[in-house]
Amino acid sequence: MKPLVMTLAALALLLAVAQPGAAETIKIGTLAPKGSPWHKAIQDMAEAWKKESKGKIRVRIYAGGVSGDEPDMVRKMRIGQLHAAAMTGAGLMSIAHEIQALQMPMMLRSDQELDYVRERMAPRLEGALAAKGFIVLNWVDAGWVYFFTKKPVVTLDDLRPLKLFAWVGETAHIGGWRDAGFHPVPLPATEIHTALQSGLIQALPTTPVAALSFQWFGQVKHMTDVKWAPLVGATVISKRKWRRIPKALRTGMMTTARVVGKRLQGSIRTLGVKAVKVMKKYGLQVHAVPPKAVVQWEKGARKGYGSIIGKIVPADAVAEVERLRDEFRAKLKGR
Repeated sequence: MKPLVMTLAALALLLAVAQPGAAETIKIGTLAPKGSPWHKAIQDMAEAWKKESKGKIRVRIYAGGVSGDEPDMVRKMRIGQLHAAAMTGAGLMSIAHEIQALQMPMMLRSDQELDYVRERMAPRLEGALAAKGFIVLNWVDAGWVYFFTKKPVVTLDDLRPLKLFAWVGETAHIGGWRDAGFHPVPLPATEIHTALQSGLIQALPTTPVAALSFQWFGQVKHMTDVKWAPLVGATVISKRKWRRIPKALRTGMMTTARVVGKRLQGSIRTLGVKAVKVMKKYGLQVHAVPPKAVVQWEKGARKGYGSIIGKIVPADAVAEVERLRDEFRAKLKGR
């Protein structure tokens, strides 16, 4: 009799969990620190979801890297410890390598170029992520990557002697830097602050908003004024979790996520300029790069493509980004 009672109790519990009206909790991780624009955007999305679903959707936010580095978050989403994450291109690339096509060094020059290319590449990129089990809720800019260093850097030769942060696990990228005569130091992003303090790294490719938000600029007080690459980002959720959410709620949730992402994108671009102004007040020195030196940066970036294309990122994806970029430039020139 006792086993029968226990079986019935377990069945009742399962039925209760499976009820369509039961609340669904979504655990979202991000490296973004509390109070940062990215964190606030996730909070806005979470509040809207809760309101729209009348409490059926709840969100727990794990900010500031408490869930680990971005590759850790991807691993945790795959095993169900996390359900979603707001990540940069570095984390997205660990899911689908096609993402790197948008972040090729010195390939794009402006937000307008990025918008034009990404809008047309989005179906392919979202398809690649979906094939790996993830749904894109929104695309969000993280800003343009610049080099923040402990010594003034104007040319590539100035950068070569410095110990340069590189994302741990990006083997081909790291090999590319080494082949070009640089000194990459592979680390998780969660260890950047400590590594800067100890001198383990002396140069950091990152965005102005991130440098300010994480207070990294206090250790690297020189910024090279050349856009190395856009750092794209997205909020993704595992397909498994997404399918647990009632269909009636998904459309509204997706719409809200896209609206929040678009709003954040606009604010990040404005904040990038403001962040540089704020950091300059606290000692950041911005070093202009003459046009001839910019050409050398572009040539140096191109030399590194051989270590990436076909090894990290599909060659046809890079070719498509380049084609769309040239298409945009031709339209702009024709106006």
